[in-house]
Amino acid sequence: MKNKRIFILTTSALFILSVTLISEISYSKESISPGNTVPVSFVALVASPEEDQIKAYKYISENWEPTFPIMMLEVIYMSNNPASTAKLVKLLEDKTGQSYGYELDKWYEWIWNRDQKIHSQYPEFKSLLYGLIDPKFQGYFSSDRSAKIRLDEIRWGGVKQDGIPPLRSPKMILAKEAKYLDDKDIVFGIEVNGDVRAYPKRIMAWHEMFVDKVGETPVAGVYCTLCGSMILYKTEHAGVNHEIGTSGFLYRSNKLMYDKETQSLWNTLWGRPVVGELADKDIELERMSVVTTTWGEWKKRHPGTKVLSLDTGHKRDYSEGAAYREYFATDELMFNVPKLDKRLKNKDEVLGLVFSQYPDKPIAISIDYLSKNPIYHNNIRDLEFVVLTDKSGAARVYEAKGVKFQSWDQDSSVTDVNGNKWALSESKLESSDGRVLYRLPAHRAFWFGWYSAYSNTDLIL
Repeated sequence: MKNKRIFILTTSALFILSVTLISEISYSKESISPGNTVPVSFVALVASPEEDQIKAYKYISENWEPTFPIMMLEVIYMSNNPASTAKLVKLLEDKTGQSYGYELDKWYEWIWNRDQKIHSQYPEFKSLLYGLIDPKFQGYFSSDRSAKIRLDEIRWGGVKQDGIPPLRSPKMILAKEAKYLDDKDIVFGIEVNGDVRAYPKRIMAWHEMFVDKVGETPVAGVYCTLCGSMILYKTEHAGVNHEIGTSGFLYRSNKLMYDKETQSLWNTLWGRPVVGELADKDIELERMSVVTTTWGEWKKRHPGTKVLSLDTGHKRDYSEGAAYREYFATDELMFNVPKLDKRLKNKDEVLGLVFSQYPDKPIAISIDYLSKNPIYHNNIRDLEFVVLTDKSGAARVYEAKGVKFQSWDQDSSVTDVNGNKWALSESKLESSDGRVLYRLPAHRAFWFGWYSAYSNTDLIL
């Protein structure tokens, strides 16, 4: 089955749980009640003895509703019994009139590109089904938890909560000690209050998140390998430091984070809680600056930088390209999305800009375009900015405030149209007469990932 991940629900604990659930319901057509008959029936199709699976199948078939396809699809996705899977696919085709067979991506796209139709107990279904994989998943979904995104677009990514383990307060070493890195290796560079650090892609691809205090500021660097984005967030908001982790779920091929306190789900690219207790709160984490560059270029600019140690506390193959090699080598997606925009290839890289002053005006700039135009000026209404791209392809964005730049050495010196010299650093541009233009947050992403999160984006090619 194409792009199908299999999770075999065979442990004794799961079996006991499923038997307990099945014993609480009746599958006769006359016994429909406001209880949890529907969600338990669907879960029974993959997590119960054969006799109860037959009862569940009969109940679902005889009581089919337009809200059932997404639950059936998620059950098929989890099924590890070929004969049972074939039977469920046939039922789905018969009841919907669609003929996508085992092409799950096409089923998902068919569902996602219609008005959302979900059963009133769909959240409970997700809680029951995925709770069999990890009990912590049960807390993500329920009818009384607010949702700012379509629940039917939330897909399990194949791991438990923090199954891709975040690096919490990871060990850092000096640049001269990082013998494992080659100059051409890709790193994500940050500077927070003078604290300069580099996080190699080859390590972050295995962990997808670091949580630490950098420059006395609590931050999280969130790397979504599937959509190619590393975003640095300040995790403290309104006096509360949100302890975030990897939920195990995806939204439009983008990892969803969770916070430990409320188990709310957070959209990575938006920096906002979207499902759960915090979804109705006015919370948006502050974006901070990060740059994607090479180790050689970063080390040259910042010889005193600290960098992640290989001593992460986990056993992984941290060699360059070991993680997600096949995924990065093609334009194919591991998890499909509702719509694609063909102006660029799916995994062509863009520099994504969304500023707090104008969150409704996102911009994506092709990295290829920036490489050919190392000085790029633009504005969003009254917010003028300049993008400066160095020889490594690293692009940094600064406010412009009416200053026009005509040349720069792609290192540390920029010249404006009046001949004034400006010194470039990670946090600002500073002229010889003391004027300062501050850095603005931006990050790279694969085009499909950025477009899936910001379909109203302007695209600069």
